[in-house]
Amino acid sequence: MFKRSLLLVALFVFSGISNQATAAEPGWTWQVVTFGEKRAEIQSTPIVNRKYRPLHFYGNTIRRKHYHGVAVPTPQVVIEKLVR
Repeated sequence: MFKRSLLLVALFVFSGISNQATAAEPGWTWQVVTFGEKRAEIQSTPIVNRKYRPLHFYGNTIRRKHYHGVAVPTPQVVIEKLVR
């Protein structure tokens, strides 16, 4: 059970992290929480155009589904990201 939970957490954590993005795909930011004008700017941006952010599982999943066609990365993709 623990291994399964750990795998699911790893899949979600690595679902938005990518060193290679497509031309239209947004990049990655390490800002987990934002305030003020930056927060308003992010909220006014369509969800598929926002940057990937840690712990933002819903938004990262929506973007991954939009740009990659799948909500959860395949084990192959996770292994590639771990090896890099």
